[in-house]
Amino acid sequence: MSADEALADPADATLGAPTLGAALEALLLIADEPVDLVTLAQVVRRPVPEVLAAVRGLAAEYTEAGRGFDLREVGDGWRFYTRVDCAEVVERFVVDGQQARLTQAALETLAVVAYRQPVTRGRVGAVRGVNVDGVMRTLVTRGLVAEAGHEPESGAILYRTTWYFLERLGIASLDELPEVADYLPALDNLEALGDVGVF
Repeated sequence: MSADEALADPADATLGAPTLGAALEALLLIADEPVDLVTLAQVVRRPVPEVLAAVRGLAAEYTEAGRGFDLREVGDGWRFYTRVDCAEVVERFVVDGQQARLTQAALETLAVVAYRQPVTRGRVGAVRGVNVDGVMRTLVTRGLVAEAGHEPESGAILYRTTWYFLERLGIASLDELPEVADYLPALDNLEALGDVGVF
């Protein structure tokens, strides 16, 4: 099957997406690391050669259209990257974004880290009830949160707030954070919050 044919497949219930191309785009868009062809093929339930043709077709389509991103093969997998000639505008956005206000989701995630640190990303996500990977990356990029070793049992990365976080709040230490219980009168202290899964 050619790349064009692979990308133009009609809707197929086994894919869970309108076309093979759409399914692959969705998977690669959410991936934090390059995804190998075998994994992609297993998820979309198609043969590896068909998936390879489709991925190459997508990459060629993006290049031909002059999109702001590339689909590149790196190591043994495929991943989206911003196009090199867009580097200046991307850098400007990232740097200028340091001054932008945090979203509600970022503020909530930062609060969980602040009160439960050191804490894993999985634990933060469990508290908030949503995936926090993107928000955590934003907080790390903005220097508000940093890695703090690994959890002994699972090996998961632990996160903590930074000195920059304290500086932005205008406090000298975490001891100066307000008591969460002040805002939740039914609970006596932070330990109670942990017991009921609020933090």
